[in-house]
Amino acid sequence: MDASHELFRRADPAALLTLDGVISGLNAAMATVLGRSAEQCLGRGFVDLWPASQRVSAESLVLHAARTQSVAMRVLEFPGRGGAPVACLIETRQVKDPAGDAQLILVHALDSRNDLASLLIPFRLAAMAADLGLWVCSPQEHQIEWLGGAPALTATFPDPIAPISRVTSAVHPDDREAFEQLMRSASAQSSWVRLRYLTPHDGWHQLAVQTRRIRLGYAGPERIFGVVRDDTKQEKRRKEAQAALAAERQRAKDIAEFSSALITAATDQELEQVVLTRLAATFGASGALLTLVDNDRLCYFTDAGMAMWEIETLDGLRLDHPSPLPEAIRTGRPQFIPDRDDYIRRWPHGAAVPWLSRIGFDYAIAITPLSETGNQSLGAWMVFYRSGHQPSLDEQTLMGTLADLAGQALKRISSQKARVELATALQKTMLPTLPEHLPGLEIAARYRPSRVGLDIGGDWYDAFVMPDGAIVLEIGDAQGHDVDAAAAMGQVRASMRAIAAHEPDPATVLTRINELLITMDAARFASCTMLHLDPSDGQVTGTSAGHVPLLYARKDGSHSIRELPGGPLLGVVPDTDYREETFTLDEGSALVMVTDGVVEGPGLTLDAGLERAGTLAGEALHDGLNAEETADRILDAAVAVDHLDDVTLLVIRRT
Repeated sequence: MDASHELFRRADPAALLTLDGVISGLNAAMATVLGRSAEQCLGRGFVDLWPASQRVSAESLVLHAARTQSVAMRVLEFPGRGGAPVACLIETRQVKDPAGDAQLILVHALDSRNDLASLLIPFRLAAMAADLGLWVCSPQEHQIEWLGGAPALTATFPDPIAPISRVTSAVHPDDREAFEQLMRSASAQSSWVRLRYLTPHDGWHQLAVQTRRIRLGYAGPERIFGVVRDDTKQEKRRKEAQAALAAERQRAKDIAEFSSALITAATDQELEQVVLTRLAATFGASGALLTLVDNDRLCYFTDAGMAMWEIETLDGLRLDHPSPLPEAIRTGRPQFIPDRDDYIRRWPHGAAVPWLSRIGFDYAIAITPLSETGNQSLGAWMVFYRSGHQPSLDEQTLMGTLADLAGQALKRISSQKARVELATALQKTMLPTLPEHLPGLEIAARYRPSRVGLDIGGDWYDAFVMPDGAIVLEIGDAQGHDVDAAAAMGQVRASMRAIAAHEPDPATVLTRINELLITMDAARFASCTMLHLDPSDGQVTGTSAGHVPLLYARKDGSHSIRELPGGPLLGVVPDTDYREETFTLDEGSALVMVTDGVVEGPGLTLDAGLERAGTLAGEALHDGLNAEETADRILDAAVAVDHLDDVTLLVIRRT
């Protein structure tokens, strides 16, 4: 094989296989994973080189790629360097041999650093199946996160995340040394250690704990996993009640993570990864299938939870085929098939499917179209339940909601480029023109859109002159980073300008705006700071709706942070009366109005960010800089620390 193939330049493990699973090429990382040199791996069966516990899963992935054009993903575990095993999300797909026309199978580890939670799902499911509990510890963060597992054990640990010190304090004093040695153990897997643990509700439990060190992803972080067995017999009713509560908490967390991952998916592969790693686990199913429409034909992606021969006939199926999956996509109506008789009765002309004989015996099937409300379906997903399962109405509704989110993600991904172009043009039209030649004042504004989303956001600023010569200044942030957020921002800003023309008091303006948004049942909320400035004497009247504090910089280089009175975010709490205060802006001093993107970011708290921005503003005035130069100095510092949010600031200097 050509050594220049991109396979050999991958940092993560990757290999090329023949369609019968023989290794024809691999990189050094994959050779390390398989525990042999590259020469020893070539020509060997790929599945045979995996640990015995992983061979069934590895074989399923290879078979799906060999016999279909689909992409398959699954989390596999392999021995790692230093003794700690590694959990990776492995993808298989067919590719063309760069040295000829033959088809090969590409096997490679996906980068899951932005979604480490997906790598934890198999461990949690295994713990649940074994009636064990599971937690993960990050020693650097000094905390333990409960992942779930056996419901009764989950109820024993009511806090999803707790400091290690709190967990240690609940261990019996005579057992704490053993627990601390367990946490410090450098071995890949410890022996079982018995501990007495005090629960907040029903006293002491006798636990057995074992720890494992596992690396999440090939180049990912190492974590300590704890497997917990409860050897204590408790009252059955209390256990069942606590277990139900804990299970619901875990389910809510899974659903929230699923929803968040769908909303943030930015590429086709990210969406496939989100669905195939989470769908079956979220709904207690045995397998999941994602089907997308491509030129009136169906293409599918699977989590390899079902045998390939059972679903291969779906690939390339026409959208007008008389069977449940195409019908769900055409009509936008979900389908649930409990048994074979129901299938034959509803689709007598679409009965030639390999798994039909197993419906009602092994499987019940739920199909949900992926579409935005009122729009044509872009595909569907299908989950396979164990026979006898009947989804509740709440479960069907939830699956429909998540499918709508997936449909929105598909639409968003396919039209991202066009929407970005639209967003850029829209943002330019929404930025106001500042008033010029104001006696005794300098005003400068800066705006930098977020680096994520559509490059358009909800931040806004405005400044305009009142009939009496006073200057009204605003800065705010409407929820979101999309066209809807920009529309909400434009609506709030326009309404504020219209109301301010008749109401000189900023507090009254915010009160009216809040009433307007509540009455309109607006889908977005907004924060805002509004100032009324008299240039003749520097008198400033200001109010705030849940916005970032105001900065007051002086020409001697000092500064202060001013928390304005006001009220909650706009559009949230009805019947709110906002408050205001009046103070003086001295000659040579400046006010700096900012959104949170200027003063918050990765590794930068709000207090630290405000202090830094105030210091920069004070130094700029002390150095004799004008408002424009002061704004540039603050903006450059904000951008330099890699902020992800919109960055907006308004500088008002009294000369």
